[in-house]
Amino acid sequence: MGRAAELRGDAVRGRYGASPWHLLLLLCSFALTAYAGVRLLSGDWFGIALWIVGAALLHDLVLLPLYALADRAVSAVLPAPAVWINHIRVPAFVSGLLLLVWFPLILGEQTRRYERSTGLSADIFPRRWLLITAVLFAVSALWLALRRWRARPGRAPEVSP
Repeated sequence: MGRAAELRGDAVRGRYGASPWHLLLLLCSFALTAYAGVRLLSGDWFGIALWIVGAALLHDLVLLPLYALADRAVSAVLPAPAVWINHIRVPAFVSGLLLLVWFPLILGEQTRRYERSTGLSADIFPRRWLLITAVLFAVSALWLALRRWRARPGRAPEVSP
């Protein structure tokens, strides 16, 4: 019985390209996604579909060219190895993503609505976003400094026990 099951698994792997478990998990994820989609679209399906298409178009036609332009500008200003540039890309990406998600509160456009809904002050959002951005860049700079210090020539290699 075990050998036959192995042969069936090999047959699935030969035709599908991965193990039967992978196929099962993939089918389960499709079923869960279909269920979530049906539940999500049961209300205002046109508004949700319009929002998703609009977000995709905004990203692909506006934001992606801006990302590429900013990346080229940083690469032109700082002619450094790509590993170093990544220490600018990652914190800038996370900071930009936070700005994208929280921009109405960071820019002060929805403060009254936020304060009415939560009873909390919305004045903290710009300062906290700037603080998080500064911490992200500082941690990235420290990480780069540590990497450069560990890779410097003449440093004795570490001996593992």
